[in-house]
Amino acid sequence: MTKRDLRLSKEIKKLARHDGLIIDQMGYVQQSREEMEVLFTLLAERYERGSVLLTSNLAFSKWEEIFKDPMTTVAAIDRLVHHSVIVELNIPSYRMEEAKKNLDSAADSSAA
Repeated sequence: MTKRDLRLSKEIKKLARHDGLIIDQMGYVQQSREEMEVLFTLLAERYERGSVLLTSNLAFSKWEEIFKDPMTTVAAIDRLVHHSVIVELNIPSYRMEEAKKNLDSAADSSAA
């Protein structure tokens, strides 16, 4: 455990050199509780020290599925939304629309 903790601290220091971090599609793939604890540690260390741009298809009300613990979830959201700009896009998924077009084209081709 100590080796992992020392390595984690070292990796977080490396990331601290960057003005911003981008975390894309958070919650898309389920992670273990330990992996989410690492993410929380990263977010806590970045809090008020550097920018984080995060994307997720999940509403905050569903983030307990990500962090696996109500207290950790609240603490993570608290750190993310403080001093933040939240952009909520309620638009159709580009990938979904393209997939529908491809299915429609394939259906049209096989019908002809």
